[in-house]
Amino acid sequence: MKILDLLEKNTMVMDLKGDTKEAVIDELIEALDKSGKLSDKNAYREAILKRESQSSTGLEEGIAIPHAKVAAVKTPALAFGLHRSGVDYDALDGEPSQLFFMIAASEGASDSHIETLTKLTTSLLDDDFREALLKAETKEEVVSIISKKDSEEESSEENNVMDSEEKGFLLAVTACPTGIAHTYMAADSLKKKAQEMGINIKVETNGSTGIKNPLTKEEIDNAAAIIIAADKKVEMDRFDGKFLLEVPVKEGIRDPEGLIKKALNKEAPVYKASGEKSNSSSSGERKGFYKHLMNGVSNMLPFVVAGGILIAISFMFGIKAFDPNDPTFSPIAKFLMDVGGGGAFALMIPILAGFIGMSIADRPGFMPAMVGGFMAANQGGGFLGGLIAGFIGGYIVRAVKKATSGMPQTLEGLKPVLIFPILGLLFTGLAMKIILIPVVSINAAMANFLTNMGTGNLVLMGIVLGGMMAVDMGGPVNKAAFTFGIAAIESGNLAPHAAVMAGGMVPPIAIALATTFFKNKFSLQERESGLTNYIMGASFITEGAIPFAAADPGRVIPACILGSAVAGGLAMMFGCELPAPHGGLFVIPLVKNAAMYLVAIIAGSSLAALLIGTLKKPLEK
Repeated sequence: MKILDLLEKNTMVMDLKGDTKEAVIDELIEALDKSGKLSDKNAYREAILKRESQSSTGLEEGIAIPHAKVAAVKTPALAFGLHRSGVDYDALDGEPSQLFFMIAASEGASDSHIETLTKLTTSLLDDDFREALLKAETKEEVVSIISKKDSEEESSEENNVMDSEEKGFLLAVTACPTGIAHTYMAADSLKKKAQEMGINIKVETNGSTGIKNPLTKEEIDNAAAIIIAADKKVEMDRFDGKFLLEVPVKEGIRDPEGLIKKALNKEAPVYKASGEKSNSSSSGERKGFYKHLMNGVSNMLPFVVAGGILIAISFMFGIKAFDPNDPTFSPIAKFLMDVGGGGAFALMIPILAGFIGMSIADRPGFMPAMVGGFMAANQGGGFLGGLIAGFIGGYIVRAVKKATSGMPQTLEGLKPVLIFPILGLLFTGLAMKIILIPVVSINAAMANFLTNMGTGNLVLMGIVLGGMMAVDMGGPVNKAAFTFGIAAIESGNLAPHAAVMAGGMVPPIAIALATTFFKNKFSLQERESGLTNYIMGASFITEGAIPFAAADPGRVIPACILGSAVAGGLAMMFGCELPAPHGGLFVIPLVKNAAMYLVAIIAGSSLAALLIGTLKKPLEK
């Protein structure tokens, strides 16, 4: 199959008008949609933006290859766009992008389709091919240029078979999240540069159609070093004892010569199958921690967003409309609360823990960590308990793997189905039982502290209650403050719960404000998710801030605690009282001194947003 079998004149845009990355993406998607290639334009756009949030598809030399493989694509296709002046597309070299090829791959696409699309990405490494496309004035010229490239004899893959007796050659593995563009561009970039340098290299690609050109044990044994240019997990244990250089896939495209020289000079740690690397730096350890953390956060995020919005909608029918015993009961509100609260929110902490564990120990780490997260969620551990459960479950399974590495080969088949699950679950459960003991004690201590404080100093109480709402955002400390507020309402004291709700609304609103006004501190995915926190904050759903707090607890949590404490203290100082247990802005009309109550919430949220925006570091390009 040729490139022109996937690229048509009606999917070409010879003069892109957009002056932003998002505008150019929309123009190309529109061309694909109008030509009948998409079944769901919005779903495809969401997939494209999700890929961009992982790492920009803007490459060097003015090239950008936005791509997605999703069911919203009816038939595999290409869209070509030419921007005469160039647009800032977050390219690797920081230069404007002019040549755009948008790849639309369907989930059921055949291998021949995917291979044709990847052939395009490697063709763009040809300087003459790029220059010709940049000078094209008409769609006919583009067709002619690509047709000429299609008709050229495809060169055989260099160094496909290596002499396993030869010492000193290099091996590499490339992989990107979608396995369509960057995987193959990095592979070809490494091979091209190695040929120029007179170096033998073999590159394995972990693409969307599977592993191509796999490395053999004999080749690995005889290799001088290994280069891993990947943004997703690849099989690593096979490289035990080898000098291994691990970098993002974009480095394979941007600096192949530097990687090859470092590998040849053995400027890389020796890889250990347990996952530890000798001579590893603390920076590398932090990156590993962050990678595991973000794997949990990114998978938890849909549960928080979707569940929170459904809960917010249920409140529109009445604050207690989901309760069959309440006069305002609505079956729709109950359904929304059951799905959003009883479903999505009940699963978010176990999901967070499970995917952290999976990132650390692959699939065997998922189940024990998820059960640990379930224990934390149901026994007062909150999202911080879920974080702990994820890391405990993952590292326990890794320890079990290491401890059983010397077992007879005949028992290898029992490890993933019996040994890892049983021992991983047993030791994770025991560890969580021990860890949850002090958490429960802290919860009880917080409740006693509030009860004994009384009403002697209302402003101090407001500061404490408000701050507690942001400590663990739905965990035991948060629940202790909330329970105290409800008990105060039942006893006829309506002031404490006003501070509680003000403090609980601050974290999500602060996140929404920070992602709106400090855009350079957040990824595209975080900015989009941040918008939903306006709704969650307005609905008194503190959990909306959890993914952001989990991703950067050292900066986000202290900022939110200070903002919530200010909001709670001001609510008490202004004499605000709240008779409703929940509802956020929906129950503001019920609040005594409602105008000043809003001032308290806005002041606390603004302070927290400002602190978050100041403390967080700008994202690297």
